Amino acid sequence: MEKLTEENSLEAKDLENDSIGQECKELISTLPLEKSWIFNQCHQYQGFWIVTKNLQGLLSCQKHFQTLDTDILLATAPKSGTTWLKALTFALLNRHKYHSKNHPLLTSNPHSLVPYLEHLYLDKDVVPNLNSLSPPRLFSTHVPYESVPKSMKESTCKVVYLSRDPKDMFVSLWHFTNKIRAQQSRGTVPLEEVFESFCKGVSPFGPFWEHVLGYWKESLERPEKVMFIKFEEIKIKPTFYLKMIAEFLGFPFSNDEESKGVVDDILNLCSFEMLSNLEVNKTGTSVPITGIENKAFFRRGEVGDWKNHLTPEMSERLNTIIKQKLGKYGLSF
Repeated sequence: MEKLTEENSLEAKDLENDSIGQECKELISTLPLEKSWIFNQCHQYQGFWIVTKNLQGLLSCQKHFQTLDTDILLATAPKSGTTWLKALTFALLNRHKYHSKNHPLLTSNPHSLVPYLEHLYLDKDVVPNLNSLSPPRLFSTHVPYESVPKSMKESTCKVVYLSRDPKDMFVSLWHFTNKIRAQQSRGTVPLEEVFESFCKGVSPFGPFWEHVLGYWKESLERPEKVMFIKFEEIKIKPTFYLKMIAEFLGFPFSNDEESKGVVDDILNLCSFEMLSNLEVNKTGTSVPITGIENKAFFRRGEVGDWKNHLTPEMSERLNTIIKQKLGKYGLSF
């Protein structure tokens, strides 16, 4: 009863928010409710947990966004290498437009250059006009495939989905959560508490395994439309996968470009070491819905950091869950 009372209080607080339209408020009142890791609350919409502020943007996006066949969508679950994927893709698509000395990535955070699609629709009173954007229009999303706009599913636009070992993703998400809570002058949340929540499927845009599975299945059924890659694989063979992404998107590197080191230049520009040390990524904010500081998006960018945080029992529990949920579909980490 105590939990229910607390959740009702959180719900009332968010429903008073002027940024949420009446249609969204009416829907929210019918949806399952849980405490959010970072913000007040999240609701289960189309099978996934979405924070209230994001839900307004998602509903408007589903209703109004019209996909072009030339559009490109970068999809990830939170903390799966999103910032890196945005930087790499923006750089490869614009390699003929910008040179290393005046590149936008040197002065703008990747999240400013590649906006979250659902965030463009956050204003309940304004439908953005995206027709002025030159093709290919490049967007990103944390939204599960089940919830992307219908026009996107029906089009021949390209989708690149980057996945990550759930143990590393969880640890990164926990650190990210506490960074934001500290920014909001709220207390940190214990690892054990959010681990239980994660294992139950209650996490930002979770359950994690359903998020991954939606894009994985689509990549098997429509490989010409959805490319499914893993963070760990790109870390091992960055040159191979950058060229693979470029080929998939229809912007392959020429032999001349490769011989001149264009691929290496992009990888160097978009490396964790380069991006994390830029002044623009140490100050300011780039994601309007949250006001999250740019520096919060950069921590370690490594593979296997979970070993420094999870107990053997936690690791085994997550391994078991992922095997049960994804194994029968031929997907493993």
